Amino acid sequence: MQVRLGSFTPAAPVVLAPMAGVTNAAFRAMCRSFAPGLVYVNEMVMAAALVHKNPKTQRMMAFTPDEQPRSLQLYGSDPVLVGQAARRLCGEGLIDHLDMNFGCPAAKVTRKGGGAAVPAKPNLLRAIVRAAVQAAEPYGVPVTIKFRMGLFDHLLTHVTTGRIAVEEGVAAIALHARTAEQHYAGDARWAAIGELKAAVPEIPVLGNGDIWEAADAVRMMAETDCDGVVVGRGCLGRPWLFRDLVDALAGRPVAPAPPLGEVADVMHRHAGRLLAHMSGDEYLAMRDFRKHTGWYLTGYPVGGEIRGRFARVASMAELEDLLAELDPTVALVDGGARIRRGHTNGPIRVALPDGYLDHLDDMTVPDDAREMAVSGG
Repeated sequence: MQVRLGSFTPAAPVVLAPMAGVTNAAFRAMCRSFAPGLVYVNEMVMAAALVHKNPKTQRMMAFTPDEQPRSLQLYGSDPVLVGQAARRLCGEGLIDHLDMNFGCPAAKVTRKGGGAAVPAKPNLLRAIVRAAVQAAEPYGVPVTIKFRMGLFDHLLTHVTTGRIAVEEGVAAIALHARTAEQHYAGDARWAAIGELKAAVPEIPVLGNGDIWEAADAVRMMAETDCDGVVVGRGCLGRPWLFRDLVDALAGRPVAPAPPLGEVADVMHRHAGRLLAHMSGDEYLAMRDFRKHTGWYLTGYPVGGEIRGRFARVASMAELEDLLAELDPTVALVDGGARIRRGHTNGPIRVALPDGYLDHLDDMTVPDDAREMAVSGG
């Protein structure tokens, strides 16, 4: 099945997953430089904060002039606020694609009844999805949703969520094949993606979880019959992974891992884009870029001392001096691409509103679900 988002057909069935504090316009531009024509989704924003025009949320909704499609991820637990947020985004022409997050396991999200907590209540989930789709439909903006297998192994909801998506007019769905309790521990359970695809043949199903190399995407699609993949942690410090994915899925040879000199060039370009994104504020740009330096250097034997210096970099001039010290001929160690980046912790205790699981059929929105409207979540 071909993956289409409204009038946009990606060059390959590959999507960049939103990651908090990472997938801003600068990082998306880096990924697009290696593989234009894919879907790169902006950071997740809260519906209530968007409706109330929270300044932090406003700044997060930034796209470059050449970005197409302009994809944004939204989350919320109140159908009314989600509908209002979607109507604003679409009515003001701010986006071309809306993705709804029903999979975030972060405590600050689930304890308000958002993210991965929502699918536990199918009626509430349906109301939220319906509100988003109905708000976006007049503007021709497709809505997709991403979710996990469920909160716990004894409360799996992925198949029910997929059926609700079909019934409410969602364009495509994506499954991160872990539970919220599992968080990012262990291996993604790809069999659940195959189960979902078999249960939801009407719309594209994308698989997410443990795509570290291009071969992983090929294997996931072969094993599960899913229609494409969503990539998150695997591209941290490796924006060229999207080029590799496009080549692999097209049956072309995949380029070898770049030597450290090429990585240094990418790091410099990324930092420059981030500085522009931060309106020339070198302090903010370098503070944000520090976490990226660790991801870029993962798998390269450069030593702890220089890694520490990169982690404290404070200016472009200092960054350029550090990059010049790297040996450009150093190669990635065997298995370096599979060293996990980003979150690795779990299992976790899932934070939920008091009594949230007592009545799964109700549509009650938690009283404190709007609390983060003033903070931006």
